[in-house]
Amino acid sequence: MDHYQGDTAALHQHTKSLNSRRGAVSNAQANSSSTLGGSDSASSSSTADEIQDAARRLKSKPQRSSTPNLRPSSAPGRESHNATELGQTGLSGSDLEAEADGSKGGSEGTKQKPQLLRSKSDFGPRPDGTEDADQIQEEYDSSCMRHGWEDTYSEEYMSLLTSHFYMYFTDKRHATGGNPKDDYESYSLQEWRMRDRLKTVSAALTICLNLGVDPPDVVKTNPCARTECWVDPSGHAISTKAMEVIGKNLQSQYESLSIRTRYKQYLDPSVEETKKFCCQLRRNAKDERILFHYNGHGVPKPTMSGEIWVFNKNFTQYIPISLYDLQSWLGAPSLFVYDCSDAGNIISNFNRFIEKHENENVELRQKDPNAQIQSYGDCIQLAACGRKETLPTNPDLPADLFTCCLTTPISIALRFFVLQNPLPHNVALDDVKRLPGSAQERRTPMGELNWIFTAITDTIAWSMLPRSLFKKLFRQDLMVAALFRNFLLSQRIMRVHHCHPQSWPKLPDTHDHPLWQSWDLAVEMVLAQLPALLETDTEGKSSYEYRHSAFFTEQLTAFEVYLDRDATSHKPPDQLPILLQVLLSQVHRLRALILLSRFLDLGPWAVNLALSIGIFPYVLKLLQSAATELKPVMIFIWARILAVDPSCQADLLKDNGYNYFVHILNSSIPLPINNEEEHRAMCAFIIALFCKGFHQGQVVCMGTPVMNACLTHLNESGNPLLRQWACLCISQLWVNFPDAKWQGIREMAPQRLCDLAFDPVPEVRASMLYALNNFLGIPDVTDQVAHIEEILASTLLIMTNDGSSMVRKELLVFFSTFVKRYENKFLVAAYEQLEEERQSTLHPAKDDGSESMLSMPMAKSIVRGGNGTRNPTARGVSHETTFAAVWKHVLIMSVDPHPEVADKASVIVDYVHHALLKSPLEEQAQAAIDDIVRGSLRSLPPKQTSAVPVTKVAQPPSSPARLADHKEGYLSSGLKRTASVAASLKNLAFRGPISTDTASSLSVLPPGSTSNSQRLSASARTRGPAEWNLPPDQNDQPSNFTTYQSAKIPPPKGFKPRDIKQHPSLPLHSRFLEWSIEYFREPQMKSSEADEPGSTDYNERLWRRNRNEKIMADTQPLKEQAGSNKWDIPSGLLNNATQPTRMFFHQFENHLVASDDRDSICIWDWKKQVRLNRFSNNNPTGSKMNDVRFINEDDQALLITGSSDGVIKVYRNYESVNSVELVSSWRALTDLVHSSFNAGLVFDWQQGQGKALVAGDVKVIRIWNAATEMCTNDIPARSSSCITSLTSDQVAGNFFVAGFGDGALRAYDQRLPPREAMVQVWKEHKQWVTNVHMQRGGLRELVSGSRNGEVKLWDLRMARPLRTIRATKDTLRSLSVHEHAPIFTVGTGHHTVKVFNMDGTRLSDIEPYSRFLHQNRSAPISMTSLHPHRMMLACASLNDNHINLISCEGKRKQPTDISL
Repeated sequence: MDHYQGDTAALHQHTKSLNSRRGAVSNAQANSSSTLGGSDSASSSSTADEIQDAARRLKSKPQRSSTPNLRPSSAPGRESHNATELGQTGLSGSDLEAEADGSKGGSEGTKQKPQLLRSKSDFGPRPDGTEDADQIQEEYDSSCMRHGWEDTYSEEYMSLLTSHFYMYFTDKRHATGGNPKDDYESYSLQEWRMRDRLKTVSAALTICLNLGVDPPDVVKTNPCARTECWVDPSGHAISTKAMEVIGKNLQSQYESLSIRTRYKQYLDPSVEETKKFCCQLRRNAKDERILFHYNGHGVPKPTMSGEIWVFNKNFTQYIPISLYDLQSWLGAPSLFVYDCSDAGNIISNFNRFIEKHENENVELRQKDPNAQIQSYGDCIQLAACGRKETLPTNPDLPADLFTCCLTTPISIALRFFVLQNPLPHNVALDDVKRLPGSAQERRTPMGELNWIFTAITDTIAWSMLPRSLFKKLFRQDLMVAALFRNFLLSQRIMRVHHCHPQSWPKLPDTHDHPLWQSWDLAVEMVLAQLPALLETDTEGKSSYEYRHSAFFTEQLTAFEVYLDRDATSHKPPDQLPILLQVLLSQVHRLRALILLSRFLDLGPWAVNLALSIGIFPYVLKLLQSAATELKPVMIFIWARILAVDPSCQADLLKDNGYNYFVHILNSSIPLPINNEEEHRAMCAFIIALFCKGFHQGQVVCMGTPVMNACLTHLNESGNPLLRQWACLCISQLWVNFPDAKWQGIREMAPQRLCDLAFDPVPEVRASMLYALNNFLGIPDVTDQVAHIEEILASTLLIMTNDGSSMVRKELLVFFSTFVKRYENKFLVAAYEQLEEERQSTLHPAKDDGSESMLSMPMAKSIVRGGNGTRNPTARGVSHETTFAAVWKHVLIMSVDPHPEVADKASVIVDYVHHALLKSPLEEQAQAAIDDIVRGSLRSLPPKQTSAVPVTKVAQPPSSPARLADHKEGYLSSGLKRTASVAASLKNLAFRGPISTDTASSLSVLPPGSTSNSQRLSASARTRGPAEWNLPPDQNDQPSNFTTYQSAKIPPPKGFKPRDIKQHPSLPLHSRFLEWSIEYFREPQMKSSEADEPGSTDYNERLWRRNRNEKIMADTQPLKEQAGSNKWDIPSGLLNNATQPTRMFFHQFENHLVASDDRDSICIWDWKKQVRLNRFSNNNPTGSKMNDVRFINEDDQALLITGSSDGVIKVYRNYESVNSVELVSSWRALTDLVHSSFNAGLVFDWQQGQGKALVAGDVKVIRIWNAATEMCTNDIPARSSSCITSLTSDQVAGNFFVAGFGDGALRAYDQRLPPREAMVQVWKEHKQWVTNVHMQRGGLRELVSGSRNGEVKLWDLRMARPLRTIRATKDTLRSLSVHEHAPIFTVGTGHHTVKVFNMDGTRLSDIEPYSRFLHQNRSAPISMTSLHPHRMMLACASLNDNHINLISCEGKRKQPTDISL
């Protein structure tokens, strides 16, 4: 385990770099822990309370902030801490308990507690007499903290600890199980691209004025509006000349909207001319849009049926044109503009004729299916007024007011403002025409107004129209978009003159939208400067400097307010179209892009909105910019876009846009931002998605230094997100691209990736495996390729013991590809494994001293002879090959404690065995299976073999087809935490899962071993009678109350069991890339919901913190009284329904967890005496749960369990029947010694450091880091005896103490090298150490108890115990120590629980309640547990399913002192 050994400070630094990331780029996947930072004036959690009391003991109290701060503060880059001096930081509140909790804490309502210096009288009277040296030492130890730690915990250290409250197993990989969301849970991508984009290619400008002759149905006022297209016809003597000027002006006005459209003027046309040019336009335009502009000021109003008027050839008659004919000539798609009175008649009749045309098309198609038909549906219409409305005749306005609104919106808007302005001003109506600038130059007054006008009208339409209609009218066609933007202005202007413009599709009325006020303000600001702008000096130049409008600055500020206040509501922001316009300005571009990135960070819904508004062309064009200040924000924006819509690959390929990100990834030039490496990680993400499923992208990236840059970042980067996406980027280069794989071989990429096998971030390790999996598969399997792939597989075998289920899943995906690629070699390995198992079954191993009895049969490659001894000359073809090693590890992983890992491994195993039974080795494999089944049946106990139908044994499955019919998979169902192939083969013979009792009988003891032989060998090593070194519960018989009912097994998040009926196939499919991509769809800039003041999660967390403080304040006075009062108040009786063997109280919730003698866990509300939940730990029969604990108790706790098969499991929502889930599980001990006097697995959880100390029937103490999910250290126990209990310092976390089966106690310091870690050994106990415990609060007493009834108090600095207490003359079955009060309890072998204080004074003797009809006064106590804060005791006796709750209350009494 040398690979795991390293400096704890460096590992912790890695851990801190994985914390929740704040800012534009953050790495949620590599998040090591969530944080509950900050504290208020009182102790904000158990940590704060304990630190305060410790500081008072040192007469130096740290200053506390009076403002609650629950926001996490775990971003990378926080101050580092010296692990050698102070130990690792990041401590949770539940782990730094008060050093003097027995204080007579101040009065109610007072936050500050008095200093505590415990005196000898605190625990009652003592015998008079002269105090010897030991008594003086005891007095000294009673008044200060044990172990000399009062000199270690300085004021600065205490202040440091108060700012760190870490939570574990709360990262995204734990919340999701490492599985991506289903499609219905993630997001729906809206179609934002204009697949049916159209262009208005031709326009017919039809002007029917007949100047000099008024139509018969129009009576004009005098004066009246005369100008047409800003031309006064009366200014031209010849009417034809005036018409030409008007036509030319109209065309010029339309050209300002769309310069590429072909315009044709038709001045006073006849019917024949109209038909001719309409038909010609449609022929030339083909399927594109045609604009038909109709000015009917010189002809009668449209008829009631919608007919419009033109002239005959001689201009002697007005000739109507039917809408039916006009539609037939122009067809669709078309755009109609009607500038005439009663224009609403045209629109109201237009659709009626459309329906008529469509019906005719249907009839024509029925007669002739091949007939060519004309489309009429896609027609857009704009009309100047409604039905029975007449155009305005105000002489200050143009006669074609509607046309002016559509084609010259700024000029008419200025004129309208001047006419409507009631305030005095010095701007003449004619001065408006002289406004400087042009619409195309945004820095001029005219250009700026046009820019503002475009932004406002776009925003009005965006906020009021349905998305589909907005997309059709404002994004599909440039001409249509311009006309409809200006149409919104016409609604506002013409309404004042009693006209209501109409449109089809119909638009809502927008004249009163609030943004029009912003428009009026912008116009007024320009007009206020107009007189100064028009003044010129003697040289004709204006000396006035134009002041630009603050419109866009103010709108950006409004958008920023939206992001700060309303973004969580998913309400579309009104300013988004304005933001689009701001990108056109270099002045505001950077700020606009930053705000856009903040908006995109809100999630896929925001990205969809931005894409639908048309943001993509702008950000694509900006990739051509070389501005350094834009690079960080452009990277972030593109990462968000590609995470939601990866279809932009072709757009990046065009104009070499991908080079923008390749250059940044490979460049050594720093970016102008602090989190530079995280932006480079985004570049790697962008390039990875650019190559994903896009061969052209892979080809062009191969010609760039992408792979070399990614390989460089693997080892040089301190940012886990960059390392992760560097791996994934390489993986996407390799997918189905052999040339890139050969390039990787030349650059030694596989070997360099393998260096990440021990990366402290699970996501990085998983991404490395994902990349290597994609590396496999070069079509030309040369010797070089095969050698490289075998080396990779053998190198990765160490990762089978990885603590992260996500990593183990990716490892199995790699193995599945490797197995599929070398299938024939794995068939040989599988067959030889069956032969080996057959030999082990038929000829059980003999203990000849040459091999360990601890090894599983499958772990050997040695065929045995008939006498059971190994035959060293018998070697298989696959012996000591990579393929045999991989196969055996896959078999082991098929019984992994995590269901999803075991499920994937079982697919590989089933696939290989199915293939083996279809191969030429079918007969031999079938014979091996038959022999294994028969041999295994002979090893069953008689009562079990008699129940097995012998007829089925003689008929094992003879074909692979019969294997596929089983309800459960081969090697996947009957196997219970043992890699024995024989156990699974029984499933084939019995047509179903074998008895769990049978499986356990095969897995607990190796073949040929007996409990008697083990007892003898163990007894020979002991220093006394054999029973001294046996656990107190050695001879306990399992309970047999009623039929044991199995409980529900909590599944992992997102786990979907495989369909057993489906034939297994390889390779397995990994979803890790999809899971990783989700990170860029989640908000990273804003705080999480739990950290936002006012949110539900925040309020719940704040409530829990206040609740915790109240509990500690309420229990503080009781902790002192508990050392002298009786413990005799019954507080509850819980019927657990099964035998409780382990119990544990939650610090703050009213939860008591109880595990039984099998695999069930019960969660009780001890206050209400209600069982909240019961579920199964799913450990195999024959094993048991050794311990249960709570972690993250300051906030939302998780439940962690350890079982005797070496497995640790973590559960969330443990109290909920429907929501309980498995968060994580791993095999913490892989080489447990199976014996009849084992301790199984013992562990201690250090919340402060996020470590699990695991030991038991092994020779080492294994340190597992919860943040990295790796074994970081193996400390030799330096004893041949098993470890029976572990306890550690919960403040600094440096020291821990282990109790052994031979009675020894050993103390270790984690800061020292593993071989030097043992710093103290005590051998005062002569028998099995029942328990050893160090208080997390109080005086930090270290208490141990052995089975002979002795309880000893220790100081780490001293070689002898401080005090020895003879707690009982019977067998001491359990020892519990209060975390804060000077109290410990023992459970005896004669149905008695005794309560002592630390002076050895016996306070109470308790006999737990037993069943009413079966009172057994001699039943031993099975378990005791003390509440960490409250003065409450839980106890249970053997063969009784009740849990007794006892409290300490009442008057002070004078107990008897029985200390030695």
